[in-house]
Amino acid sequence: MGYSASGVAAAAVVLTGASLLASQPGLPRVRLTAGMIIDRSVRVVPGTYRLHSTPDQAAITIKGENITVDLSGVTILGGDPQADPDSYLGTGIAIDGGSRVTVSGAAVRGYKVGLLARRSTHLRLTKNDLSYNWKPRLWSGIEKESLADWLSYHQNEKDEWLRYGAGIYLTECDDAEIDNNRVVQGQNGLMVTRSSRLKIWNNTFSWNSGLGLGMYRTTDSQIVHNRLDWNVRGYSHGFYHRGQDSAAILMYEQTSRNTVAHNSATHGGDGLFLWAGQSTMDTGQGGANDNKFISNDFSHAVANGIEATFSRNTFAWNDIVDCWHGLWGGYSYDSLIHENTFSRNTDAIAIEHGQNNRIVQNNFRENETAIRLWANETQDPNWGYAKARDTRSRDYTIETNRFTGDKTALNVLRTSGVRARWNTFTDVALKVQPGVAVASLEFEPPNQGYALFRDPFYDVPRPAGAINAKLPAGARRGRSTIIVDEWGPFDYRSPKIWPTGKPEDRPMRLRMLGPAGIWSLKAVRGGTTRVEHGTVPDEIFFDPTGPGADVQLDLEYKGQEDVLTPRGTTIKAGTPVTFSYSMFEPAIDWEIKFWKYENAADPIADPAAFAARLRETPDKTERATRLSYLTSRALADGLPNDRVALRAEGIVDLPRGVFDLTVLSDDGVRVWADDRLVIDRWTVHESDVDRARLSAGRHRLKIEYFEATGWAELQVRFARAAADR
Repeated sequence: MGYSASGVAAAAVVLTGASLLASQPGLPRVRLTAGMIIDRSVRVVPGTYRLHSTPDQAAITIKGENITVDLSGVTILGGDPQADPDSYLGTGIAIDGGSRVTVSGAAVRGYKVGLLARRSTHLRLTKNDLSYNWKPRLWSGIEKESLADWLSYHQNEKDEWLRYGAGIYLTECDDAEIDNNRVVQGQNGLMVTRSSRLKIWNNTFSWNSGLGLGMYRTTDSQIVHNRLDWNVRGYSHGFYHRGQDSAAILMYEQTSRNTVAHNSATHGGDGLFLWAGQSTMDTGQGGANDNKFISNDFSHAVANGIEATFSRNTFAWNDIVDCWHGLWGGYSYDSLIHENTFSRNTDAIAIEHGQNNRIVQNNFRENETAIRLWANETQDPNWGYAKARDTRSRDYTIETNRFTGDKTALNVLRTSGVRARWNTFTDVALKVQPGVAVASLEFEPPNQGYALFRDPFYDVPRPAGAINAKLPAGARRGRSTIIVDEWGPFDYRSPKIWPTGKPEDRPMRLRMLGPAGIWSLKAVRGGTTRVEHGTVPDEIFFDPTGPGADVQLDLEYKGQEDVLTPRGTTIKAGTPVTFSYSMFEPAIDWEIKFWKYENAADPIADPAAFAARLRETPDKTERATRLSYLTSRALADGLPNDRVALRAEGIVDLPRGVFDLTVLSDDGVRVWADDRLVIDRWTVHESDVDRARLSAGRHRLKIEYFEATGWAELQVRFARAAADR
C-alpha cells in the first residue's frame, strides 16, 4: 500500500468545545487535525494520524497552563515511514509558552523535530516514543571517512542546533521532567538549551547517529538511569575511529552543577563530551563546572570515554573500558578523578595543561598508558584563554591507585609538582616514564596504612521506579560491534551484510549480522559465492568477476524473533525478510596531474592565471584506479600541503541502468562528462557533497580540483540510482 497524506489544513484549528468528541469519564476526547491548537486537557482518540507540518507551523501545537494531553495509542506521522529520513520536515508537536503541560503516550515520527518546547516551565514528557525522525545520510565509507559528516555544536544562542533535528528539543524549559521516553534511529535523542533544574530519567536515547542527550547552558539538573548507548558515527573497525563529535552525552557552553549518575553511555563517539564553550575560550572565564559524574558506564567509546576540558568537575565510580582515551581532560583543573575503573584503553587518563587535579583510588588495568600528563611547547599567543589564565601543566596528586597489567603507569612531560604516592603495581612494564622539563616528581611506594575514603557526596538517591540502565551481563559489547552505515549505527534488530576488510580484497569477505536465524541466497550479480545458505551470524566469501565491481546479492532471512527494520517496521518471527548487499565501482584508469600554484594564480581571485598554470607542465603525474583523497597533509609525495590543483581524466563504461556520480570535496571542484559541465562547486568550502546523474554507456570524465588551505578532500564515487538497484 502506498503512502498518502491526510488531514492537511491551511489554517490552524483551535480546539473548542465544538471539536470535542463525545466525552467519557476523565478527559474529553478529541481527534487530531493538522495545525490544531490544543489549549485544554484532552484525551486523543487512539489511531494513526498523518499530519502535515510546515517550517512555520507544527502538526499540532499545545498552549496554556495546567494542561494534560493523553496520546496513549496515538501515532502521528509526518513523512512516509519508508522514505529516506533526510527528507523529513517540520515539527510533530510544539509546546509554546506554556506552564505545567504534560504530554504522554505519543508516538511521533517522520519529522525534523518530533517534539519542540519553548519557554514552557514545569513541563512533563512521559512515555512518549519519538523515534525514526530526521537524520542525514552519512558519507564516510569503509576505508576512509568524509569530513562532511563531522558535527559542530559551537553556536546555539539562537537554537542553531535545530538544524540537526531531534526527537525532543527543549529551550528555556526550567523545571521540566523527562521520563520513560524513547528516541532511537534519529540523529539526536533529547537536546536541551538554556534550562535549569530538569529531571531526565529512565529514558532510552540510543542508536542515534549524533547525540543521545545534548545540553547547552543547562544547569542544576539530574540526569539519571538513562540508556544512552550506540550514539555514534565516524567509526569503521580497523580503519578509523574518529567519532566525528557524536556522543552519548554532550554538555556545552556553561553547562554546570548537574548530576549525571547511573546511566549507560556506551559505544558512543564519546561517552561524555563536555566543553566549557566559546565564551570561555575567548575570555578564560567560566566553564562547564561543578558537575558530578557518578557510577556511569562510558565504555567502548570510539574516541573518548570522557572528554571534559577547560572545566572543574568530579568523576567517581564510573566504568571506562575499551576506548581510545578513557578520560581526555585537556586544560581541566581542580577536578577529582576518584575510584573509577579504567581498562583496556590506549590512554586511560590523558590531560594536557591541567592543574590541581587529584587522581585517587582508581583501578587501572591493561591500558597502554594509564596516566599521561603533559604541556605543549607553545600555544597560540592570540588565544584569549591562554592570555587570561595560567596554563602550565602542574600540581597533580596521584595516590592509592591500583595498576595491573598496564604497559606504562605514568608518563609525564613538561609538568611540575606531581605527587605520585602510595600506589600499587602488579605486572606493570614501566612504572614511570618522565619526559623533559619535569620538576618535583615524587614517587613513593605503597603505604598500606593510608586510609581510603568514600565520600557520601557521591551518593545519588535512586528515584522510585528507576530502571537499571546498565547493559546486562552477556550483552553485546566492544567497539568491534559498532557498525555505522549510510544512515547511522546498525542496531542488530534486522538482518544485514557488512564487509570485512577492504572492498577491493579478493575474495570479498562479508559478514551476516542480525538476530539469530537462517539465510539463503536468492539472486546474485557480478560474481559467485562459495555457499548459498547458512545461519546468522555468519561469514561468506564472494568472488567478483571482471574488472571493477558491479555486485548485487539478494537474500532471504527467517528468524525465531521479531525483526525490527531500520525504518521501524516490525515483522513477525518466522516471516521471510528480504535483504541485500550492493557495491558498484567501475574500472577507471585515471590519469592525474598535479600543479602547485601561487597566490598570483589563485583559482578564485584570478581564474585566467590559474587556467594558464594548468596549461604548463604538471609538477607530478600519476595513475590510479580510484580518486580518494582525505588528508591534512600533501595530496601526494613531493607536493606542498596547500595551494595544489589537480586534473584527473578517465573513461568509464557504465552498464545498463542509471547511475549517480557523487563527489565529496574540500575545496573547489568541477566535473565534466563528455565535455558537459555537470558539477560546479568552484569555491573554498568545507567538505560537502555534489551529485550528477549519468546514463549507461561510455563517458569521458574530467575532474579539476584545488586545495586552498587546511584539510583536503576529494572522493569520487559511483552508485546505481535508487530506482535502478
